[in-house]
Amino acid sequence: MHNFEYAAPASVADAVAALAKPDAKVLAGGQTLLPTMKQRLAAPTQLVDLRKVAGLAGISREGDAVVIGAMTRHADVAASPLVHDAIKGLGALAGLIGDPAVRHRGTLGGSLANNDPAADYPAAVLALGATIVTNKREIVADDYFKGLFETVLGEDEIITKVKFPIPEKSAYEKFRNPASRYAMVGVFVAKSKTGVRVAVTGAGSSGVFRQKEMEAALAANFAADAIKGVKIAAANMISDLHGDADYRAHLVGVVARRAVEASA
Repeated sequence: MHNFEYAAPASVADAVAALAKPDAKVLAGGQTLLPTMKQRLAAPTQLVDLRKVAGLAGISREGDAVVIGAMTRHADVAASPLVHDAIKGLGALAGLIGDPAVRHRGTLGGSLANNDPAADYPAAVLALGATIVTNKREIVADDYFKGLFETVLGEDEIITKVKFPIPEKSAYEKFRNPASRYAMVGVFVAKSKTGVRVAVTGAGSSGVFRQKEMEAALAANFAADAIKGVKIAAANMISDLHGDADYRAHLVGVVARRAVEASA
């Protein structure tokens, strides 16, 4: 690991100021950044630790939305009765992330800022039509993700919270890598008054994506059999040592039907 400086600001403004140093990086849960630093794949000049920044953690209900602070741990989301009562799929998703050690260190904001193509939260954010709130603006989910490990966040932009609209029904299912517990395929299904949204993580070569054909089929008939005939193209799927593109394309259909069944 390379040498670096460490800052522990107490406010978002101080954190933004600390990020002005060239090659400074935000430290949230550290579940991705620290391992890459240990492997010398990343060498930030300064780590800006958000743990002491006031107001970045917590879960609340605001009207028809569940609002979760960016520094809220996965374990706290998984254990929240408010989340489970309002958005069943989101609570289930948080409980499936990694292992207990990861869930007690990793954060919602860290996961979304990193945008790992096999991460779980991006599927929830996209399927629920959530809004990512930063120190500068509010970003709707459809505009936020830009590819593998890429988002629209600026260099001095920090996620502060995420607003999740409460759906009528929701569920998340995933086919896990047995070692890492990352999603080889994860599907989040959400039904609301405005329609149905289906988001897929772990499978797409460009990261998380919506499956529009399934959305249309489920809007007409919200049942697992309604999407049984939807063909998933392998052309845009990931191929790696864990599974080729055809395998992942097949899994998308299987896991999506399980998610629809679980949302009932």
